[in-house]
Amino acid sequence: MRQERHFNQIRRISFEIGINLHAEGSCLVKFGNTQVLCTASIDEKIPHWLKNSGKGWVTAEYGMLPRSTNMRIEREATKGKQTGRTQEIQRLIGRSLRSVVILENLGERQIKIDCDVIQADGGTRTASISGGFVALYQAINLFKKNYNIQKPIIKEFVAAISAGIIQDQPNLDLNYDEDSNASVDANFVICESGKIVEIQVTGEEYFFSDEQFQLIFNLAKKGVAEIIQKQKEILLK
Repeated sequence: MRQERHFNQIRRISFEIGINLHAEGSCLVKFGNTQVLCTASIDEKIPHWLKNSGKGWVTAEYGMLPRSTNMRIEREATKGKQTGRTQEIQRLIGRSLRSVVILENLGERQIKIDCDVIQADGGTRTASISGGFVALYQAINLFKKNYNIQKPIIKEFVAAISAGIIQDQPNLDLNYDEDSNASVDANFVICESGKIVEIQVTGEEYFFSDEQFQLIFNLAKKGVAEIIQKQKEILLK
């Protein structure tokens, strides 16, 4: 059982913007002890399969620094390839952020979101999505200002949170120890309107009921609403 927060409480979350001097958008996001540096870079080149389409693209890359965990991990660059986990997470980040962008209004250019985990304590993918959106929002605002674009490009805010079941108890925003001991582990990507972008849920040698799923889903909706409020406080002030 949790000692420091209630089952329905998220960890202390913060977004520090303008953290990178060079990127069009940047954010240091903290979910408790998890810290991720997110940058957004505008590239006038688009994937070849989008040429002459009139549409833009949003993509993402994700990585963990060597001492982001309790034991040093090798840089994937030294191994010459990314792990399946890394590829799966960065595709999730890209899908999540593209879902709230009007790609036609971006024109034939792409925005690359880089998410580098400085310190990991559970929820790195959800922190990356939530912080990645903050970086993306800044980059798009700068782009619209520089090109005097009036058309909307971002549809709505989006954020992500984890939830799970530990000892038959639903819990919101799992840290590493909680995630390791969860019998059900889920990640939710949800828009401000309540529309669902993606849900990843797994029972680890455990069957869970529809009622249990609804419990963690309701927790996730509550958590995402709180995260989006934090995003708005930093971006719309």
